[in-house]
Amino acid sequence: MAFLKTLKRTNYCGALSAADVGKTVVLMGWVDSRRDHGGLIFVDLRDREGLVQIVFNPSLPQTQVAKELRGEFVVAIQGNVRARPQGMTNNKIGTGAVEVEVTLAEILSEAVTPPFAIDDPKVGETLRLKYRYLELRSPRLQRHLRVRHDVAHVVRTFLSENGFLEVETPILYKSTPEGARDYLVPSRVNQGTFYALPQSPQTLKQLLMVGGTDKYFQLARCFRDEDLRADRQPEFSQIDIEMSFIEQEDILEINETMLRKIWRDTLQVEVPAIPRMTYFEVMNKYGSDKPDLRNPLELRDVASAVRGQGFKVFEDVIARGGSIKALAVPKGKDFSRSAIDKLTATAKQMGAKGLVWLKDENGTVTSSVNKFFAPDALKKIYAEGGGSAGGTMFIVADDFDITCASLSMLRNELGREMKLIDEAAFKFLWVIDFPLLEYDTENKRWGARHHPFTMCKDEQLPILLNRDEKQYPSLLAKAYDLVCNGYEIAGGSLRIYRQTVQAAMFEALGLSETEIRLKFGFFIEALSYGTPPHGGIAWGMDRLVMLICGTDAIRDVIAFPKTAKATDLMAEAPSRVAREQLLELGIRLAPHLEPGS
Repeated sequence: MAFLKTLKRTNYCGALSAADVGKTVVLMGWVDSRRDHGGLIFVDLRDREGLVQIVFNPSLPQTQVAKELRGEFVVAIQGNVRARPQGMTNNKIGTGAVEVEVTLAEILSEAVTPPFAIDDPKVGETLRLKYRYLELRSPRLQRHLRVRHDVAHVVRTFLSENGFLEVETPILYKSTPEGARDYLVPSRVNQGTFYALPQSPQTLKQLLMVGGTDKYFQLARCFRDEDLRADRQPEFSQIDIEMSFIEQEDILEINETMLRKIWRDTLQVEVPAIPRMTYFEVMNKYGSDKPDLRNPLELRDVASAVRGQGFKVFEDVIARGGSIKALAVPKGKDFSRSAIDKLTATAKQMGAKGLVWLKDENGTVTSSVNKFFAPDALKKIYAEGGGSAGGTMFIVADDFDITCASLSMLRNELGREMKLIDEAAFKFLWVIDFPLLEYDTENKRWGARHHPFTMCKDEQLPILLNRDEKQYPSLLAKAYDLVCNGYEIAGGSLRIYRQTVQAAMFEALGLSETEIRLKFGFFIEALSYGTPPHGGIAWGMDRLVMLICGTDAIRDVIAFPKTAKATDLMAEAPSRVAREQLLELGIRLAPHLEPGS
């Protein structure tokens, strides 16, 4: 084989340009297409950087090799770069100004006919995931993997230059409650016991602060056994960061600076100063703690305008301390009865009992609740909700969370339908001052809004230490989320670093002393040996790259993703294992799950 041993690759196919004209190059790649023009044979040769046209001249002995070529054959060629003839350039590809006249060629590997064309967007997801290694050859996924690499490189360089140390933490670790189910790994050596794959390195990175590491980061692999969505996978990567001797402003500042560096280096986009809103401000204005700020629609509170009008539905909600909010939509969409029914169904999916509408037609406001309100009262409600001439308004009255969730869903849907969103823009927001705790009505106990290691506001610390449960709803966390275009891309908090405070937090969550000792005994003990004030943040690496690449599914930026049912169609995982392997682990399956059943 002349190639590989004596002729090494000199260039990537997609990297050739007019500056290479006159050079002799060695290229290696896949046959993207072949065109036989009777005498000359043209082949588009593809590698990870793109493709270039190569030409086989019938006067050369290499023409016989060209006749044997088929799609996805792996080929090595040597040839001379030349400018394409006038009028024959191809502006659709980066190498469209040049071609390579082949002087030597060799088929390195033949290929059977693939089950689909490599870059066919119409191929179903099931087939693409089964043959993921073929889909990875597509320019689209190659570009996504390059962007992912570039982001990781920027992050590593930036954090290293700012004094952070990259430290790896264990994958086999202890099961700790972090909001989702753990993936468990049985121990063969210590039968009957289990490791857990980490949902995040939370306690480990805090222990690094106890250990004096001071500034830590890691591109960490995390695992959560939860129901999947387009922006979730059972295993994912996060940019994990922790710092000692800092306050919240220090973390927000350095992460905002890193974000600007990422966008500048990968997209050549300058990110301005990022606005900040408290949790309750953002919920009241947008109905969501991760709003898409590209959407101009906003929520307004109309409780004062509807109060005392005698409409029982509204009066009952006000009496029980609920929320009545409106979403005003500008002129531009005709809301037919069927369109309103569809929006009502959407609101009900989020728990709303119904949807009230108001319309302005030539200065007259009509409504689905006309008979309950005088014309002047409807005008007042419409004005209070921010309605405009010729526009429409929707009102939901219910508990605060349901009202916000319902109108937020409508806001997102209408923003897309009415093309109010600039799809090319990036709008960022810091959301701060989250509630520390949330009440679980089903289990009748308090839960951590972020996680149980998050610190409350300093002035509210006596509430936690005194176990004043009546005041728990007022507790605010030193927590913060970074939002972009409707997605949370990073989240973190300042941590509890005093043993007494952490014990009080665990007690607030209803953990017994036995539970605390079994689950967190090592961690509580560590806090007693002198722990610095510290805090951190974790970026969703996959979601971050997804946004930069302009796609809406993180599987598009992961080399080998899982399906919505957490399966790998290519490797057929998860799969059953031999009975002998289970016996080694001391595991016996239910009868219907036994191998061979």
